Amino acid sequence: MQSTGLASSLRVHGRAFAHIAAFHPEITALRRDLHAHPELGFEEVYTAARVQQALKVCGVDEIHTGIGKTGVVALIKGRQNTAGKMLGLRADMDALPMTEHNDFAWKSATAGLMHGCGHDGHTAMLVGAARYLAETRNFDGTAVLIFQPGEEGYAGAKAMIEDGLFERFPVQAVYGMHNWPSMRPGTIGVNPGPMMAAADRITIEITGTGGHGAHPYQTVDPVLVAAHIITAVQSIVSRNVKPLDSAVISLCAMRAGELGAMSVMPGSATLVGTVRTFSPLVQALVERRLHEMCTAVALGFGATATVHYERMYPATVNSAPEARFAAEVAQSLVGRERVVRDLEPSMGAEDFSFMLQLKPGAYLRIGQGEENGLGSCFLHNSRYDFNDAILPLGAALHASLVEQAMALPAI
Repeated sequence: MQSTGLASSLRVHGRAFAHIAAFHPEITALRRDLHAHPELGFEEVYTAARVQQALKVCGVDEIHTGIGKTGVVALIKGRQNTAGKMLGLRADMDALPMTEHNDFAWKSATAGLMHGCGHDGHTAMLVGAARYLAETRNFDGTAVLIFQPGEEGYAGAKAMIEDGLFERFPVQAVYGMHNWPSMRPGTIGVNPGPMMAAADRITIEITGTGGHGAHPYQTVDPVLVAAHIITAVQSIVSRNVKPLDSAVISLCAMRAGELGAMSVMPGSATLVGTVRTFSPLVQALVERRLHEMCTAVALGFGATATVHYERMYPATVNSAPEARFAAEVAQSLVGRERVVRDLEPSMGAEDFSFMLQLKPGAYLRIGQGEENGLGSCFLHNSRYDFNDAILPLGAALHASLVEQAMALPAI
């Protein structure tokens, strides 16, 4: 059985891991079923139903559905509840709008949709934790298991919050985790601060005067203006942001004119891109400079430019005490040498950030990339697949956070 090899080769410790390893095949089957039936954000009807079915079998105390449209929350009461504590654990459920190019038996059965980020594995790990916690109940308080829709660009965490998630389930802290192919199985990473960047969308609309390509002097060429703006905005980070801070501006798409009209100069052009930052001060600086620079560059050519700046996901920033606690819990499972406590932040984004804006907590990374290639294909790749070997460890990490944060009183 996969779990036995994982435990022996990586020396995973603890009662939770040993217990969960016994039903590793069941959570693997669930994970692969979810992988074969991917669904986009707020469309996770099949996924939510399978989660509810599995939670009922696990014997959780309460199941709440329809939170944030398709979100599911399960409650598991500990053996005691002396202080009324509640701890949240979150897993995302949605897939991506991409075509899968794998050929294994559990590949996507839906054309154009794929679990290319491992949310199927995250969901299965949390179900595994639910089964263990419901069977053992070795904690003092209530575990709140949050199965979240729409992480991939739909802000499902925000939707659940706006639907009363934390009013109905007032957790003292919340934890989430994500698989990471560039880390080896059996390793866990965390940072007592920023983990993921804020993700903002920028749309720059340039208006000039169209005309004949043979007579450009009669026009105000928006394509030329766009080219100068593309070049100019690259100086914002290098000449405005402190070197010790971090920011990225990427203009990733441009639309202007018609490809079949080689001599027709368009009257407008549109640029679309993203801004990534960790600090709200840097975020505000970049937004202001984008408005100033694009307006000024366009004006210099006799055109106009309007910047639409949309703040989508805030930065994912761990609270230091909870990050340190999570690292200690991870260490109790895999040992000190396999816990990275100062993991380098990623410029990617994550809507778990909305939860961390309201509650203390931490976002962790769990390694899944084998040297032989299993699980090492990076996220959002058409040949990605979750490494099932880490399912018991991820479930045990979830469960151990509950057991150690809400430990039973010493007798």
